[in-house]
Parts: sequence; C-alpha cells; structure tokens
Amino acid sequence: MDATPTAPPAPRRRWLRFTLIGLMLCIVVLGVVVLRMLWRAGAFRSIEPHFAGTCRVVEGPVGAEDLTIDADANRAYLSATDRRALVAGRPVPGAIWAYALDRAEGGLVNLTPDATTYLQPHGVSLWVGPDGRRTLFVVNHPAPGHGWPDHTIEIYDVDGERLVHRATLTDPRLVMPNDLVAVDTDRFYVTNTHANPPGIAQTVETYLQRRGAQILSYGPGGFRTAAADLLFPNGINVSRDGRMLYAASVTGLSVLVFDRDPRTDALSKRDEIPIGTGGDNIEVDADGDLWIGSHPKLLTVQRHFNDPTVPAPSQVMRVRPDREGDERVEEVYLSDGTPISAASVAARLGNRLLIGPILSPGFLDCEMEAGT
Repeated sequence: MDATPTAPPAPRRRWLRFTLIGLMLCIVVLGVVVLRMLWRAGAFRSIEPHFAGTCRVVEGPVGAEDLTIDADANRAYLSATDRRALVAGRPVPGAIWAYALDRAEGGLVNLTPDATTYLQPHGVSLWVGPDGRRTLFVVNHPAPGHGWPDHTIEIYDVDGERLVHRATLTDPRLVMPNDLVAVDTDRFYVTNTHANPPGIAQTVETYLQRRGAQILSYGPGGFRTAAADLLFPNGINVSRDGRMLYAASVTGLSVLVFDRDPRTDALSKRDEIPIGTGGDNIEVDADGDLWIGSHPKLLTVQRHFNDPTVPAPSQVMRVRPDREGDERVEEVYLSDGTPISAASVAARLGNRLLIGPILSPGFLDCEMEAGT
C-alpha cells in the first residue's frame, strides 16, 4: 500500500505563522519596554512619608518651582509662576520673591510687583561677587500671544530690597531652558531639558528616554554648547570651588558630574551618581552637599498637573559627592503630596530647609532636628 506523502505547508499558512510569531515577539518586547518605563518612573513604588523635623506652609507664591538662599544676607529668592493658568491660556504675572529667614512674620516680599505676563520665571541662580555685588539670573518663558520670545534669560542686579533689571538674553539654542547656575556677574550655564520643542518629537524623546539634550554656557562670546547628548538634564549647580558642575538627569534617575575649567567654562564628564528618583533642581549648601527636590513618581506629576485634586509625592534627596567616587545618597524628606505636591527644589541653611513646589500655592519652611 502506497503511503500518501505529506504536503508541504502552503505559503499562506507559513506566512501566517511567521506573522503571528512576529506579532507575539513585538507584544512581549513592547510589554517589557512599558514595564521598564513604569518601573523607572516609580509607578510601583510605595510612599512612606518621613522627615526628622517640622514644617510649616508659607502662603503667598503659587508655583515656587525654584529658590536659592543667600546665606550672608539670611534671605532666599524664589521664582514663582502659576503654570496651570499659563497652560490654560489665562496667564497671570509671575514674580521673584524675597524671603527673610530671620523674620517670623512679614518676611515675604514680591520684588517684581509691576511685572506683566511677560515674566513667567523658572530656574533662578544668585551670584555674589568678591566685592559683595549680587546678581540674580532667571530663566523666563514669556506668555505667548504677544510676539515675545519663547524663552529668555533675565539678569537683575540686587540693590538692597529691590531688583534692577540689567539685561535680557535670548538665542535659538534656548530650546527648552529649565535651570541655570551663575559663575560670574555675566557668565552662567543653562540646561535644555530636551533637544526638541514641545510636540510629538519631545514626547517621544521623554518617554523613550532618547538622548540629545544639552547644557549651554554663556559668556563674552555668547551661547555655546558645553555638554551634549544628555538625557533630560534639569537642575544644575556647581561645587563650592567652582571646579565641578552637577546636573540632575530626571529620567536617568541620576546626577551627572562634570569637571569644569573655570577659565574656559569647558566641561568634561567625570561621573554619574544614581539617586533612584527623578531629580529636579539642585542647591549646594555650605558643606558642599547637594539638596535635590525630587519626584519619586514621575507619571503622577503629570496627573497632578492635569488635576490639582490628585496629589503628587514630594521628596528631598541629599547627595554628598566625593571626588573618589564614594558618594552618599540619602532621602531626607518624603511626603504623599501633602501639604505641598511635586516638590522641585530644596535649599538648606543650618537646620533650616526650604522646599518649593512646581504648582502648589505656598512653600515649606522646615526646621530639621539637630544632627540631621
């Protein structure tokens, strides 16, 4: 009896099999990518609030996203913008505030009471010269619809209790400026968080963690690229001696460390310190430690932006850098989003700790326990 030979699979069946296998592989890969993104964004992290000290809310500024302390003058400067009003197309004037640390009441003063909607300040940095001259540098995003530039750097001379506007700088290379650090009366570095302006390309850059962002330097020759091909650089600052520069990589969950040439402002990457959270602004205290307002749940920050009833955790990290690579990273403050959500900056003076938020009204004035 003759055996009937088995017919080879039809081309259509073979094509369907390979298509199904390819589709399953794509689903698996996509699932791994999504899970990795969610994990790095802190979606599965539990929040256990803690702080060794007490805090009170100082009412006044809305969206005090950045602040810095002038230790000699015992005051802080705060940069505040109502970002929800700006995005909703109902901008209100932003403001630069001064906060006297030695006054129990009445220590908060709006230094720009006559500002228009042109002033929508973001990152802020103070330079104190050897002669005591003080200069305040501010990243600004003027309200749209008036023909103003999308982004500017505003420079103010501090004259006692008032600010004297000295200069406005703008440049096409200011794509997404966020924070800056002054290194002289007319020199600074500024971060571009993204290589692309707001839109689909920037969204892809953020969620797929594409590199390409930059740190720019500004000096007598204008703006130039100081560091390139970076992943979401946000807050920026320099060491006490000015020889190292720090930048927080938000989606990189790290702090980038660069050697800096004070003469040329050239940067060369030295190290990357993992901090396990989305670092925002960086302040450096008298001991050289970094204080970083951070976002342990990055995706919740966007939900909080869209709906103010959804709180976003607030976190403060302290990093003690070491030139030999023996850094110490600790979480000093963590809340579930009350009394302020999405803290973006923290600055320390002695046992005082000021914490500012991206969107919430007011900011925190905290007293840390001795020895913290």
